[in-house]
Amino acid sequence: MIRRESVAGSFYPAHEDDERKYFEHFNAILEKHNIKLPDIKPRAVIVPHAGHIYSGFTANFAYRLLQQSGIKKFVVIGPSHRVGYVGSSLCGFESYATPFGPLVWDEEMYKRLTERFKLVCHPQAHAEHSTEVQFPFIKYYIPDAKILEIVYSEEDPANLAPVIEYILGFDEWGVIISTDLSHFYTLDEANKLDAVCIQAIEKLDRNLLHKGCEACGKIGVEAMLIAAKDMHLKPMILDYRTSADASGDTSRVVGYVSVAFV
Repeated sequence: MIRRESVAGSFYPAHEDDERKYFEHFNAILEKHNIKLPDIKPRAVIVPHAGHIYSGFTANFAYRLLQQSGIKKFVVIGPSHRVGYVGSSLCGFESYATPFGPLVWDEEMYKRLTERFKLVCHPQAHAEHSTEVQFPFIKYYIPDAKILEIVYSEEDPANLAPVIEYILGFDEWGVIISTDLSHFYTLDEANKLDAVCIQAIEKLDRNLLHKGCEACGKIGVEAMLIAAKDMHLKPMILDYRTSADASGDTSRVVGYVSVAFV
C-alpha cells in the first residue's frame, strides 16, 4: 500500500527540481546571514505545516538538526484537518511518495505500535497535509530514512504521550510533531497568542498551553510536552515567524515555530 501525495503542487512543488530550489534557498539565507545551527542532536522536533513558501524556512532549522542527529527512523504525528474520528490513525503504508522518490516504512515498528496501542487505520484521514509536507524534508535531508505516519483527530494528549515515549525509548527512532500556531489574526495579535504557545513549550507547561495558545496541533504538542517531561528532554526554540515574513500581509497571519528536544 502506497501513501500517495495529496497536496503536491499546492503546499509544495510536485517536481524534484522545483522542490530542491526551496531547500537551497532556505540554506542560502542561513549562509548569507551567517546563522549558525546549534550543535545538538535532537530526539524529537516540533515543526510547522503550511505551504513551504510560508513555513518551510522555519521547518528547515529542525530538519537540518535531524540530519546531524544520526537518527534515520521517524514517526510523523499531525492533526487531521479534514476528517473527524476518535483517536489516532496509523495505516500500513509500505511507502510514502515524495518529489525526491519514496520513503519506506518500518514494518516492525508498525506492528509494535498497532499491537501495543491498538491503533487503527482511517485511510481517508491520511490525505493530510500536516504530515505530508514533512515527507519531502525527510527524504531530502535523510534519503535512507524510514517513517510511519500517525494522524490524530479527537484524541486525548494523555493517550498519545505514551506512544511518543514508547517510540523514543528506541535510540534509533525520533518523533516529528506537526503544528501551526495561531491563524488569521493581525501580526500583533498573533505574536501575543503565539508567545503563550512558545512559553508553554519552553516550560513544558501543559496548563499554560491552554491559556491562549491556538495551535491547530495543540493535542500533539501537549502530548510531546508530557513525554518530554517524563523523559527529561529539554526544549530548544529554533525559529519563530509568521506568514507575514513571506507575504508582507500583516492583517491575517499564521504563526510558525520549530523546536528541538534534546
